[in-house]
Amino acid sequence: MRKVVLAIDKRKSYPAHLALLLPLIFAVSGAFAGSPSEQTPILYTSEPFEDPVAKLDARLKSRQTVLTSDPEHGYLAAVLKYLNVPASSQTLVFSKTSFQRPHIWPDAPRALYFNDNVYVGWVKGGDVIEFAAMDPQKGPIFYTLDQRKETARLQRQTDSCLQCHESAMTEGNPGLLVRSVFPDSDGMPIYSSGTFRISHESPIKERWGGWYVTGTHGAQRHMGNMIVRDKNNPEKVDFEKGANVTDLSKLFDTKPYLAASSDIVALMVLEHQAKAHNLITSANYLTRFALRDEEAINKALDRTTPGHSDSTRSRIKSACEPLIRYFLFIEEATLTAPVQGSTDYAKQFEALGPLDKAGRSLRDFDLKTRMFRYPCSYLIYSESFNRLPDEAKQYTYGRLLEILLGKDVSPEYAKLTTADRQAILSILRETKADLPDEWRR
Repeated sequence: MRKVVLAIDKRKSYPAHLALLLPLIFAVSGAFAGSPSEQTPILYTSEPFEDPVAKLDARLKSRQTVLTSDPEHGYLAAVLKYLNVPASSQTLVFSKTSFQRPHIWPDAPRALYFNDNVYVGWVKGGDVIEFAAMDPQKGPIFYTLDQRKETARLQRQTDSCLQCHESAMTEGNPGLLVRSVFPDSDGMPIYSSGTFRISHESPIKERWGGWYVTGTHGAQRHMGNMIVRDKNNPEKVDFEKGANVTDLSKLFDTKPYLAASSDIVALMVLEHQAKAHNLITSANYLTRFALRDEEAINKALDRTTPGHSDSTRSRIKSACEPLIRYFLFIEEATLTAPVQGSTDYAKQFEALGPLDKAGRSLRDFDLKTRMFRYPCSYLIYSESFNRLPDEAKQYTYGRLLEILLGKDVSPEYAKLTTADRQAILSILRETKADLPDEWRR
């Protein structure tokens, strides 16, 4: 939450009602001090939890589900199957940016798998499988599963994960991080050279340092597949050698992994949705804080005015506008050459739909000049978005409709063509059941 500072000039006199109100403002703000995620109404570490991994854990405890382990990957294949996470989503990161860093090397990268709601991390020789699962009210919840135990049990993690996953880099709330670094020969980031938080807004040239990347991308260059040998001149790496790689077996032994790839399209989807999930969480938290504060002030003043105050509406607007811009890919980095993955991940992803009557979907890729053919995030269908507070959803839907109908003519949204707006509007009208009535008229 933003810190509010009230500057009081003792030489001036103030109206009586302000003098009475100041103690109330300080009392309300003081009552909710501390980490935002632990404040009412979020209560991040308190039950209940509604994310997919929490539901799996409940079934494991009740013995309704049993996970089997194999000698090479432990419980990995079983949890991916149960959580409906495709093996083709595999991306490989060899930078030591995980708490399992002792097991991570350029010769032994960490494998990440994901779908719309769950992220799974597996390390060769690691003791645990890592999870980040989206709870529709609390945001990402972190878990580990001990590979050494005969009976699968999940352990919720807080401080060990939140020391990196709750900071300004995650909108100040529990969140997800996709970073690009300059890795040395051990996979250790050279922090003195800086790092990049990457999303669909990042230029290709800043992406995937410390990651393996398979697929083709023409003359565009990225930081993947490369190790910095000269720590004094990390940017002088010959990035040509890491470009348009389709076979990783020349770089390390891929046999221990579920797939021999780190698909470039899967990487692009991963980095898009990680920030999108953070912005959904931020919109959720900030809206609920605004409503909480308004309720506390109204109760203290014994005020029963219907509707929301201008201040509360302003806070909801501030909470939702970044999400709206990101969902519409307003600041997306332009592709200067076609991108093609090395697996069937893109085909599997597109097949998830939902499709309108014309067979169109927000999951349809472009991959020529931009990521998606219709620039509106598929996470608008996610449970995390669907469970936003009503006030946040009403504001977001209202603004989206205003933009898609062309009523917002500000330069900010000029990037969206008339064809883009009409296609997105039509697809959502046919595939999103909870749209307000004004969308149907």
